[in-house]
Amino acid sequence: MTAKWALIFASLSGFFTVVLGAFAAHGLKHRLDQYAKGIWETAVQYQMFHTLVLLVVGLLLSQAQFSAAQSLKVSAVSFLIGIIIFSGSLYTLALTNIKWLGAVTPLGGLAFLVGWAALLWFAIKAA
Repeated sequence: MTAKWALIFASLSGFFTVVLGAFAAHGLKHRLDQYAKGIWETAVQYQMFHTLVLLVVGLLLSQAQFSAAQSLKVSAVSFLIGIIIFSGSLYTLALTNIKWLGAVTPLGGLAFLVGWAALLWFAIKAA
């Protein structure tokens, strides 16, 4: 992943985080029960946190030398995959109540962990 694409994906994810948060607050407030609202809020929170870190990784990628950029690329891809799988499965679970989606969510969490580990590796190598 290049710096440009990391920044594009971060921008799109940030945009959709706001849209999805507002959609739940206004369009879904009478459709979702408390449990589903909690799931939705968790999805929005994790999406925004990891959108922000994806933005930072994109900025770091734009300044990194090639040897350090490889771990940043892994980090960016992992955060993007985590956002899609973790938050995506929770959004779908909240809307559909399909319980087996809860088994998919940890795969997104694993992708987040890989992203954080790759960012740590970058920090160790860059320092």
